[in-house]
Amino acid sequence: MALLATLHRWAGATIGLILIVMGLSGIALVWEGEWIGLPGADDPVVASPFSLTQTVEAASTHHHGLTRITFASDELGLHQAAYSDGSGAYLDQTGAIVDQWNSVWGRPELWIFDLHHYLFAGEAGEIVVGVAGIAGVLFIVSGAILWWRTRKTFSFRLWPKRMSRSAIVRQHRDLGIVMAPVLLLTMLTGSAMIFEPVSAAIVSPLPERSPKPLSLDSRVERGDWQAVFRIAELTFPGAAIRRIQIAEEASTLRVRQPFEWTPNGRTYLRFDQTGEVRIDAPDATLDKQSLSEKFYPIHAGKVGGLTWQIFLTSGGLGLIILGAFACFSFWTLRKANP
Repeated sequence: MALLATLHRWAGATIGLILIVMGLSGIALVWEGEWIGLPGADDPVVASPFSLTQTVEAASTHHHGLTRITFASDELGLHQAAYSDGSGAYLDQTGAIVDQWNSVWGRPELWIFDLHHYLFAGEAGEIVVGVAGIAGVLFIVSGAILWWRTRKTFSFRLWPKRMSRSAIVRQHRDLGIVMAPVLLLTMLTGSAMIFEPVSAAIVSPLPERSPKPLSLDSRVERGDWQAVFRIAELTFPGAAIRRIQIAEEASTLRVRQPFEWTPNGRTYLRFDQTGEVRIDAPDATLDKQSLSEKFYPIHAGKVGGLTWQIFLTSGGLGLIILGAFACFSFWTLRKANP
């Protein structure tokens, strides 16, 4: 048990700063729809084929190299366009440009996302974040084992009774056990999105999805987005048109069916250069793919409404407090109390 406690302390003091960054940036991203205060951000969604086509034309005219448009949603009433050179723009639902940027540094929500997912270090940073997530799971398990010995002295405190090493250890232990459920969920879903073996282990009890790609008889001319949107409406009535992805070989329209949790949907309509329309759409069956697709909306607070956002925020705040006091007591008070 002494060895477990030593490993828990050293690992926590080493990775604690990364977890603090994850907590701070994660909270900001959970509430980004509330603080993006641009004109039109609170407008109700207008998603007719005609209005969406106007948006595509406006985004294409604004700048060359359009690669993606994420359409307005209830969370954010603006369309977001992305271009091949890394620039982007927000458009309101009349097609007017309300803001634009040349890189991720031009908008806070973009660089906060990059910090949370990549630590500003690309794929290497993503691996570090994933390792920190797995370490977080191990912290929770080892912390629960260490807490069990002292469970009879449990006393919930957000702040230590005093700034001594023993008081901080006790506050850390008791706060950690309270925050364990939400932290375990966020750490598992976060690491599962980065490392395929983690995801495979979580979904292993479920069956594989039977792929059922379909081809429609109708064809569309390249660039006829109004026809594309009408096909989507007719094929999936009641679904939300969420995103277009434009490439030289083919373009993709993503649609969110009512049973899907992923904000931009996992229903794909693909249009190649010949105009052929191919559909790859899930059904409401619970299988490996459908469960893995729920990791992101659970992790990011894209389901469950205000209640789930508050739940995740409490976990983020708990992670910040636990990480900050762990680092402080280990690297400062440890030297003062050898």
